[in-house]
Formats: sequence, structure tokens, C-alpha cells
Amino acid sequence: MERRIAIIGAGIGGLLACKYSVEKCFHPVVFEADDRIGGVWNHTLQSTKLQSEKEDYRFLDFDWPASVQDKYPSHTDVLDYVESYAQHFNLYPYIKFHSRVNSIDYVGESFEEMQTWELWGGMGTAFGSKGKWHITVLDTQTSATEVHQAEFVILCIGQFSGLPNIPELPPNHCSKVFDGKVMHSMEYSDMEKYTAAEVIRGKRITVVGSQKSAMDIAVECAEANGDKYPCVMIQRNPHWSLLSDGFLISNLGYLYSNRFAELLLHKPGENILFWLLATVLSPLRWGISKFSEIYLQWKLPLKKFGLVPRHSFLEDMSSCQINMLPDKFYDKVEEGSILIKRSESFRFCKEGLMVGEEDKPIPSDLVMLATGYKGDQKLKNIFRSSVFQKYFVSSPTSSIPFYRQVIHPRIPQLAVIGYTEGIANLPTFEMGCRWLVHLLDGNIKLPSIGAMEKDAALWEIHMKRYGGRNLLRSCIGTTNIWYNDQLCKDMKCNPRRKKGFLAEWFQPYGPTDYAGLADRKR
Repeated sequence: MERRIAIIGAGIGGLLACKYSVEKCFHPVVFEADDRIGGVWNHTLQSTKLQSEKEDYRFLDFDWPASVQDKYPSHTDVLDYVESYAQHFNLYPYIKFHSRVNSIDYVGESFEEMQTWELWGGMGTAFGSKGKWHITVLDTQTSATEVHQAEFVILCIGQFSGLPNIPELPPNHCSKVFDGKVMHSMEYSDMEKYTAAEVIRGKRITVVGSQKSAMDIAVECAEANGDKYPCVMIQRNPHWSLLSDGFLISNLGYLYSNRFAELLLHKPGENILFWLLATVLSPLRWGISKFSEIYLQWKLPLKKFGLVPRHSFLEDMSSCQINMLPDKFYDKVEEGSILIKRSESFRFCKEGLMVGEEDKPIPSDLVMLATGYKGDQKLKNIFRSSVFQKYFVSSPTSSIPFYRQVIHPRIPQLAVIGYTEGIANLPTFEMGCRWLVHLLDGNIKLPSIGAMEKDAALWEIHMKRYGGRNLLRSCIGTTNIWYNDQLCKDMKCNPRRKKGFLAEWFQPYGPTDYAGLADRKR
């Protein structure tokens, strides 16, 4: 049977999937809508920097160049690094640029037959079914459409791009009643530096949002306009933010990213001993989180400006909501060039925005919506089948059930890379790709569909327990080692990557610990 692999997206996940597929002697085709690689790093603010230290955000077998000295490189440095990786491993010949995938459709097996399967694809292997995927691809230069075929599809389309989340408001309070301009942060991020500067210069700007992009935009607006036209931020739920040079960020790995730190948490599929340890050590878990909160309130004027989050530091860590504070953010707040309003709701009016119960509008020329993306909807939309689409409709109380955070138990011959986050996403994507190519090569035998769904449900329970209201964000940030252990065991590799007892339990784990993974068998 021919084993054609189609990879959709040439961001970091797509490049990793391509590189490891080639190493296993497959010949993948990567469809990329843009004219260059890099994914979301091509569509970001000019001021964006890496959110984690570069040594935590690196390819396992390709180090950062010595010329990059910053601990938190700029987005252009990241792009250069990613492009060097693609050149080093000769990935460009596999990439078809200007190729937007409009839809994918699985043919050759009826849904009635698939419902009778006990194993994924009928046999529990990557290529067990006689079905194949039809991939409809639009050439963005010629507008011509072609249908390609593949036995396996790897979706690397990213969840933080493409489909913005626009808040739904009643007709009499929606953006149509506003005399000014409304823009999502995605549109602003896509602009060239000069164009973006012209858009915000000399304008009264209101930014809706409390995450990293909202804070970055607010700082850019404050630097452009000062306190003459202060940028107003409307935040519903402020999150905990880290200082790039503080004690907490320097020791975060010792507090949250080692085996002992994971002992404090209940983990999916743990045995009774781990369960007892997590229960007994729960006061220590609470204490570490509380210490982090007290430290940040000491270092930052959170109380002064009403920005103390209502939730714990651990909840933000467990839902991958921790972000890096932009340089001089609170300096801009202190000088009055950034004004912050905390409100559960907002609505448009002719002059600008109204918040909460206030009857006085915030005068605005431009409203910037930094309100995130509809990642699950984006994933759903790519499927032509309504049956498969329903598998990707998450409810208010559940998330998409991925086994090993890579495959859906009910959709054969398909994998998704990039919809599960870690504290640093690149190593999480890379471990998922390593596991996937072992599956493609026949070295991993999957359990039954029921067993995979049960495992996915355990991970969802875990995410709900610690991620709280952010349960729909699939984050393994505080149990990354536990997750990697499962992948290592599936690949028949030794999950213990350190030398010595103390190092194994108390030193932070990072990407380099998993370099040469196949060389250290159990």
C-alpha cells in the first residue's frame, strides 16, 4: 500500500512533522498558504518577543546560533532560527507554497463501517484502513484548485491564527453603531511596521483584552501617542504576568518544571501511590502558588491599579495563560499613557465603548479587539464531513478528546500537531511529532478506541481540575514530564533522562534532556 503523507501548514509543527517523516523515509508534501515558512511568527506584532527563554524554546537537535544573545529573542530572530532549521534539514523541497487547503475529505470507508471498529482505523495502526484523504488545495496565485490524495494527513494549522474570536453583541450595541474603526489584533499584526505605526498614530485607541497581545498593543499605542491620547485597556479577567528579569522567572523551572513539582499534582492515569503523594503534598502545592502571587504583588503595582487576578497563579500555569510582561508596561500605566478599566462586559456606542454599568462612554477613534481566536472552529471547518465536524465541536464543559494529544480516536489516518500547549510550545510539538512518526512507522500499536477515549477523558478531568475556567485550552504545562513519560514508554525509550537521583527529581526538565531520545532505550 502506498503511504502518501500530506502535512497542512509550514509553521513550526509542520516543519517538525516533515523533518521526522523524512527521517523515517516517507516523502511528505507540505501545503502552505503563505509564501514563506514560520506560521504564526509571520503574523505577529513588531514588538513581540519569545515568551520563554530561548534554551527552553529550541529544536532538540538544532541549537540557537551564537549570534542570538538575547535571552528572549525577537520574532525576527525566531523566524531566522526556524528558516535555518528548514535549510539545515533540507525541508524546502517538500513544501508547496501559495497552497491553501480549503477542505479535506475521507473516502473509501463508510461511516457505518467505521462505527463498528474497535481499533483505530480498524487495525490500530496508522495505515490500517483502505480509506484515503482527498485534499482540496487552492493555488493563491492562479486561483486554480486541485484535489490531492494521501493515505495520512497531519494538520498543523495552528489555533492562534486565521479565525478571530469576535465577541457577539446585540444589534443595538454592536460595532455597526460605532462611528470609528474596529479591528481585531490579527489584522493589526499582519500589517507592515510602517503601516501599523500610521494606523495608531494620533488616535484615541481602546484595546479589549487582557492577554499578551492586548498588552503589547497597548504599549505600542502608548509609545506612539503618550498621555496626549492615552490607550484605554478593558480587561475582564487579568492574568498573572512574569517579569523578564525577576526571581520568579529565573526559578520557575525549579518550582513547576521538575519531577518533584509534578508529584504535587494529581495526574491522568496515576497509580494509588502518586495519588496519595499528591493529596498529602497539596498544602505545599498551594504554598508555592501563593508564594508566586505574593512575590508578583510585591514587585508589581497590581493592587494599585486593580489588576490582581481573581484566580491562582497555579491556574494560569495549568492553563498556559502565564505571559511575559512587556517592557515598561507599568511605566506607561504610571505616566498615564495606558489607562486600565476592569469590566465584565462592554458595548459599542456612537462615540466609542461603554463598560459595565457606566453611562459615560470611552471616546475612541479605533477599537482593537485582542480577544483571541476560535481554534476549535478553525479545526472543524477544514473537514468536509459533517460527522467529523461534530467530533471537533467542544461544549462548554468539554474539550476535543485527543489521544496522546495527537490523534482523535474516531478519525482514522489523521493527526493534529499544535493544539496542545506547554510552557514552551516548540518542545511539546516536537515530542508529539516524534511519537507520531513511530506510529507511522508501525512501531506503536494503539489500544482500543474505547481505551483511547478513556485516556483522553482522564486528561480532560486533569485539565479541569487545575485549569479551572480555562478548561478548553488544552495545556499540559504543569504535567509536561508526565506526558513525555507516556510518549517515551510508547516509543520504548527510557523516560528518565537525567543522571543521578537528585538531578532526576529536582532539576528542571528541558528540550535538551530529550535529545538523542532513541539512543537511550529502556
